[in-house]
Amino acid sequence: MRSSNPVLGEKTFIRFVEEGPAPNTNTMTLPGVINKTALLFLLLVAAATVTWVQAANNPESAIHLIAVGSVLGFIVAMVTVFKPEWSPFTSPVYALLEGLVLGGISAFFEMLYPGIIMQAVGCTFGTMFCLLAAYRSGLVQATENLKLMVVSATGGIALLYLVSFGLRLFTSYSIPFIHEGGFWGIAFSLFVVAIAALNLVLDFDFIENGVEAGAPKFMEWYAAFGLMVTLIWLYLEILKLLGKSRSRS
Repeated sequence: MRSSNPVLGEKTFIRFVEEGPAPNTNTMTLPGVINKTALLFLLLVAAATVTWVQAANNPESAIHLIAVGSVLGFIVAMVTVFKPEWSPFTSPVYALLEGLVLGGISAFFEMLYPGIIMQAVGCTFGTMFCLLAAYRSGLVQATENLKLMVVSATGGIALLYLVSFGLRLFTSYSIPFIHEGGFWGIAFSLFVVAIAALNLVLDFDFIENGVEAGAPKFMEWYAAFGLMVTLIWLYLEILKLLGKSRSRS
């Protein structure tokens, strides 16, 4: 049950399956995960609308909301990771905070490249549904080799981003292909988008295993939270890729 998603770690469901669900509670179901994911998405869109409007009317205020959403969203995410049983309460808060971030970032991208947001949203959900269909039909399987490759690649990308952030924070140097729109920049973004998309396959497999193992009901919220983490990452990477492509034209 390996997943490269840091939220859906190897022991996420195992601990609660061993403990067993609380008395008088149901177990985790796939429809329950889907419904809760949809609810988190609606909360994210509602919060994103706030910073989207703020970016158009008061850009400085929108930047402050992005900063607050980023910091608090990370804190709430960490709390959720270490306390999955709190996920029915922390997951909606996380969706709202990340909505503030995505709304502002999306608005600024839309100002630079009109029409890019609809393309990014369409590509994100198109990728998710295509991979879900491929996974359900058996065309794509979460084999151990695939899991190992995606886990390794995701860890490498995370480390590279961390190094890049440190360089930009403490020096004037930045890793060019991460942010620039040249050939290697676009090639790198394509690679990251592919890895982010493959994380969805591992997440689907991981959630299915959790359902089959009879994880407690509250894990539906935690699984939905994990899917949102992957989808947000995928959307941002697609947005960055489209922005790099537009900057070259």
